[in-house]
Amino acid sequence: MLRIRREVFRVSQAEMARLIGTTQATVSRWEKGLSEPPRDALERVREAAARLGLLWNDAWFFALPPAATTEALPAVKERPAA
Repeated sequence: MLRIRREVFRVSQAEMARLIGTTQATVSRWEKGLSEPPRDALERVREAAARLGLLWNDAWFFALPPAATTEALPAVKERPAA
């Protein structure tokens, strides 16, 4: 999840949490490997990528390929904090 957030979404943990309807603490636990995201959370990640028009591949839940570098991805603008 860390690489997906950083390399695909390019957002903070708080913004990722907002995009997928969870908390920043939950995103942090996923990234640290302390817990695994449930299937519905993975579906929300996919849906958020589609809403933002981001390049997406479900295989990235398992391993983000080297070809998916930030140069190959569309820019994502930072949103102001709510």
